[in-house]
Amino acid sequence: MQHILSYMRKAIIDYKMIQPGDRIAVGVSGGKDSVVLLTGLGRLQKFLGIPFEVAGITLDPQFGGKPCDYGILAEYFAKEEVVYHIKRTNIGEVVFDVRKESNPCSLCARMRRGALHDVAKELGFNKIALGHHRDDAAETFLMNLFHEGRIACFSPVSYLSRKDLTMIRPLAYAPERIIRNTAARLQMPIVKSQCPVDGKTTRQKTKEFIAQQEKLSPGFGQRIFGAMKRAGISGW
Repeated sequence: MQHILSYMRKAIIDYKMIQPGDRIAVGVSGGKDSVVLLTGLGRLQKFLGIPFEVAGITLDPQFGGKPCDYGILAEYFAKEEVVYHIKRTNIGEVVFDVRKESNPCSLCARMRRGALHDVAKELGFNKIALGHHRDDAAETFLMNLFHEGRIACFSPVSYLSRKDLTMIRPLAYAPERIIRNTAARLQMPIVKSQCPVDGKTTRQKTKEFIAQQEKLSPGFGQRIFGAMKRAGISGW
């Protein structure tokens, strides 16, 4: 975990992600990235030197009209002494049953973002932390380039004026491999996504493309990330 904490601490300091008195809500999907992120922020509270509060929020889309069991996450975060909330939504029903979207990921993402923003405001948080890591940034850059013809990515820190919320990504420097190994080594609980299209998305195809390029030219993903950072794309 120390390796992850060092990546997080550097990103937080480099981009001034956390200020004294911040109340930070971590969006917890149940996957390894968000579980590692909330665990890391909970532990950083003890020695970062900046007083802040942190809690996790899981929005259950209830795919197929059925609530997902996040009990193992609730038990785990209770042991970590981190506040954790579970909110049930009808996002799964709207996306797949009512709208019957041919491209469900876009609508689902928008609805999840909106719901997370609303819950965070309702509970009195001023910042939201998301579990996007270094590899996510490279993937997002290529997806924007190949599919939308634009040079862009999500930002390490972004302010949402309409909601008066700041989004931060403390895992921005962390490679996915390190996150995966940390979650496995510490036996962190993971709740698999119940989404009907999980593993069949454009992001998954982009991830596979980068993996193929890595075999041909090791360091491919890191070079993309490095180029983004040096160019200052989207605030990097």
